[in-house]
Parts: sequence; C-alpha cells; structure tokens
Amino acid sequence: MSGNLVIVESPAKAKTIERYLGPGYTVLASYGHVRDLPERPGKDQLGVDVEHDFAPIYEITNDRRKQVNAIQKAATKADRVYLATDLDREGEAIAWHVAEAAHLPHDKTLRVTFSEITEPAIRRAFQEPRQIDLRLVDAQQARRVVDRLVGYTLSPLLWRKVRTGLSAGRVQSVAVRLVVEREREIRAFTAREYWTLEAILIAPDGTPFGADVVRIGGEKLDIG
Repeated sequence: MSGNLVIVESPAKAKTIERYLGPGYTVLASYGHVRDLPERPGKDQLGVDVEHDFAPIYEITNDRRKQVNAIQKAATKADRVYLATDLDREGEAIAWHVAEAAHLPHDKTLRVTFSEITEPAIRRAFQEPRQIDLRLVDAQQARRVVDRLVGYTLSPLLWRKVRTGLSAGRVQSVAVRLVVEREREIRAFTAREYWTLEAILIAPDGTPFGADVVRIGGEKLDIG
C-alpha cells in the first residue's frame, strides 16, 4: 500500500471517513484501546512501578493483537500515518498507544482531530494535523494509574468485609479518596499568626518600588 494510512477507533467510522477522504487514503480501526495495564498482574503486583515514578507497565491486550499487527503492517507501506482517534484525553491516549504498540515512525505520524463526522469537518482536520499532545496522554495515564492503585484494590476489600460481588466504582473511589485526604489536611491545619513587612524604596533614578523584608542582619525571617 502507498499513500496515507488513517487510524480511527470505530470500524463504522472507518468506512465513512474513507469514503469522505477518497483515493489515496486507507482507514483502519483500532477498536478502542490496544494496550492497558495487565489484567492479571500477579500476586502483590499492580502493573505500576511505584519505585520508579509510578511508571505504568503496559501490554497489548489479547483481543487487539490482530488490529495492532494489521496497523503495523500497513504503516510500513504508507507514506504518512494519521491518528484520528476521538477528541478527548482517552482518544489522545489511544493514539499514543497505537503509535507505541505498532512502532509507528515518528517522522511520518501525525494526529488529526474532529468533533463531527461530516465531510467538511474531516477534510478541514486533515489540513491542520499536529503532533500527539503528551499533556493529554499524561492526564489519561494519571487517571489510569490512580484507578489501579486505589480503585483496583477496593472492590476485593468490599467482597471480604461486606458482600461478594459488590463494586466500589474504581474511578469514583479514587475521587472520594482525594476529597477525603484533602478534608483531613484542612482539619489538621493549625493556624498561627505571622506578619509581613514591606518597605517603599527609591531607586537612584528616583523611581519608587516596593520590597518585602525577608532578612534582617543576614538572618532569614520566619514568615510562613
């Protein structure tokens, strides 16, 4: 195959977008996420390296190996690869995971986004490609890691302590924990009085300026 390869999430979208783009474009579907944290990481393992900056350990899911292999094979014959996954942080992360899993060459891989499946929107998006936004990818990874560290372990606790089959809601549990920890910090805060001192000085050219006093006689003031 020569020309351009486009990756979307949904096979239904793939057919429509391929029709809009016309000759020179081949569109394949990733069928959503192609990599994730291990489903069964093993005893006392969570698929997150907590000793090294909480680095996630990803693996290609068994039901997506076929898609990854097809994308990788098609990419080797394409002039350019466009990652057209959904317009949100999950879509950005999926684009990044596809690029990593299929070993897509960085110099010929671009990201395109659109908010509607119409021919004008699709054509406009392909006129303004960009690089993968790693800030959005990091946001999704942070959510996934916290989900695994907190939520993943909470449901089994409910099974042991309350009743088998209960679900704590992984994402909701993480949000509740963050709120609880913040509230505990607020309640544990001890207020104390402190003062700040500001002087109005004049520069050699006569310009006045304000300055905070932070040291007296070389000794730093305790103002916080």
